[in-house]
Amino acid sequence: QVQLVESGGGLVQAGGSLRLSCAASGRTFRNYAMAWFRQAPGTERECVAAINWNGGDTSYADSVKGRFTISRDNAKNTVYLQMNSLKPEDTAVYYCAAARTFVVTTTPSDFASWGQGTQVTVSS
Repeated sequence: QVQLVESGGGLVQAGGSLRLSCAASGRTFRNYAMAWFRQAPGTERECVAAINWNGGDTSYADSVKGRFTISRDNAKNTVYLQMNSLKPEDTAVYYCAAARTFVVTTTPSDFASWGQGTQVTVSS
């Protein structure tokens, strides 16, 4: 079992930046892939970025490509999401998740552990 705690959310103006962090404890962090999902009211949870066990492979949703960057520091048991050029449509609760596998995946059912979420609000 993995415990995940997100931080870094908040209110930002359109065009601004935020950096989300997710600290993991429990299972050996470097053994599994990680991802960031988001969910806005009335919408399904979507994967915005995913990363494999060592950071060598990543995947992004089309809506965030070129603006968001996922990274991880296995020495610190932490995964990050750098969000630049934020838009009002990026407003959502952002969740980090730990996969059952070490390769990149964006399928929600592949993830065994989820954080509690952090709110990101982008004002226009």
